Amino acid sequence: MATGFELFTDRSIVAMRVNGELKDLAATTTDADVVEPVSIDSADGLNILRHSAAHVAAQAVQQINPDAKLGIGPPVTDGFYYDFDVETPFTPEDMKAIEKGMERIIRSGQRFVRRVVTEEEARAELADEPYKLELIGLKGNAPDADGESVEVGGAELTIYDNVDPKTGETVWKDLCRGPHLPNTRMIGNGFALTRLAAAYWRGSEKNKQLQRVYGTAWPTKDELRAYQTRMEEAAKRDHRKLGQELDLFSFPDEIGSGLAVFHPRGGIIRAEIENFMRERLIAYDYELVNTPHITKGHLYEISQHLHWYKDGMFPAMHLDEETDADGNVTRQGQDYYLKPMNCPMHNLIFRARGRSYRELPLRLAEFGTVYRYEKSGTLSGLTRVRGLTQDDAHIYVTHDQIKAEVASQLEFVLETLRGYGLDDFYLELSTRDPEKSVGTDEMWEDATETLRQVAEESGLELVADPGGAAFYGPKISVQARDAIGRTWQLSTVQLDFNQPELFELEYTAADGTKQQPAMIHRALLGSVERFFAILLEHYAGAFPVWLAPVQVVGIPVSEQYDEYLREIVATLKRRGIRAQLDASDDRMQKKIRTHTKDKVPVLLIAGADDSAAGTVSFRFRDGSQENGVSVEEAVERIVASVQSHAQVLGQGDL
Repeated sequence: MATGFELFTDRSIVAMRVNGELKDLAATTTDADVVEPVSIDSADGLNILRHSAAHVAAQAVQQINPDAKLGIGPPVTDGFYYDFDVETPFTPEDMKAIEKGMERIIRSGQRFVRRVVTEEEARAELADEPYKLELIGLKGNAPDADGESVEVGGAELTIYDNVDPKTGETVWKDLCRGPHLPNTRMIGNGFALTRLAAAYWRGSEKNKQLQRVYGTAWPTKDELRAYQTRMEEAAKRDHRKLGQELDLFSFPDEIGSGLAVFHPRGGIIRAEIENFMRERLIAYDYELVNTPHITKGHLYEISQHLHWYKDGMFPAMHLDEETDADGNVTRQGQDYYLKPMNCPMHNLIFRARGRSYRELPLRLAEFGTVYRYEKSGTLSGLTRVRGLTQDDAHIYVTHDQIKAEVASQLEFVLETLRGYGLDDFYLELSTRDPEKSVGTDEMWEDATETLRQVAEESGLELVADPGGAAFYGPKISVQARDAIGRTWQLSTVQLDFNQPELFELEYTAADGTKQQPAMIHRALLGSVERFFAILLEHYAGAFPVWLAPVQVVGIPVSEQYDEYLREIVATLKRRGIRAQLDASDDRMQKKIRTHTKDKVPVLLIAGADDSAAGTVSFRFRDGSQENGVSVEEAVERIVASVQSHAQVLGQGDL
């Protein structure tokens, strides 16, 4: 028998995997066990670091406010949070006090000690923690809110004691599955509390609203500072802030939460995003279709969305009922739903007439607006909305076409994303959740292996997403890193043998028999709204010329050169360029500042020398300038830049 402390002496090792299960370094192992180290800078190690920091934050809160009741405190992307029930909401001053308390606890080097308890013991020890008692009652049931599994997941109930290393006394405890760092000192000085928020207990608006404290933790102070720098840059790029500053979109209260309207400038960018996508669709032999926004509920009974996805749908509208003068129903009504998915309607298009194997692959594509009843607490600008337009496609193939078509779709996805200026990718393979899926084991195994082979043959990094598939089949998702290194899930390619069976889809094979096609779901942008937000943040509002809502502004040195520049602007407009003349009374330098702030990519400046020589001066967003460019050359360079979809802007591009 041995412990992780005996097996691993490297101080960067904070936990271990024993036969695939994460465990504390204090856990014992045998020679028959397969034991792997978990370093603090690995994904698992960072989660353990952050979850341990969450415990320390909760301990600090209860030292300051003993009446605070504990909610949950899981690790999340780049950090952690902990929820508390307190009489008075936290303030920024409270945050500073909590951080000071955390520093003292970390320096004390308290040990995290795991202890298995019975349900009765847990209830007795945590009798003053009502939310923990509720979680104990969930033991053995699937958790229904993020973070609950860190409390009661696994085969047994455990409590983690924070033990004073000098006295051996337990100074604090929490219901937790673990694992944790060996001691608080290993958290070091790479932590910080980041913000406060309100959150409903277990994510339900029916429950009490708690106070949530967010934080982050990193192996070193330098990594913390690097993260904080990224967050500062992210705040500058926040699409909600830029959308308002650049007059691109808004969310009017009169329309409703999560429902955006795009203003003229935002509408131009959105149209350009969609137009480029349509060009790519035509080049890859897609056929464009269009479907309604609402449908009878029976359609989603066939597709099984009403069984698997009803909570994400808007409530039904009961329509078409007729009554007589006495109020008696003479015609039964039906439930209609705002559509959350396009695929069932595309299946009906495929089924509308007989299909031959010669038509396959049949690629149907649509910019289809769908509606999803996201909880108000999850809405976030354009990245999480209730009304969204998917660049949705469904491809129907014979079974021997599957692998080649999936590979072709992945190539299509990557090439198109590069056209928008994103080029740093890795892939994620989402596999079956046995509790939320339909179809046979054999079907899932075949589909998953096909996607795995295509992903590996792409040459991109492939990571696993166990249990992350939709109920009807596995998927490959493209994860893209933006200009400041953040990762966004964008395109998905999903394989589905279930929908064709449910809709009784068939085609006539070469031998005259009726065969069932396989179906590939492909969403490239995810949704136009979310992709708009991602591009807005990626470019920090400074879109490349082809996407910019205003591509060129003419700025005369003085009023007498208005007409000279007006003719140049008119020429550009005739060539399809979004050009304007600033003939306002503002001084030239103010005009330059105004349009630079609006992130216009190209300013054309003209004065006496330019008017006499038939030239203009280019001024770029980076402040550089190029003088004495002939009008003809200036026009051709601008047009060429737009047509080539140039991504990097500056003197060299024009």
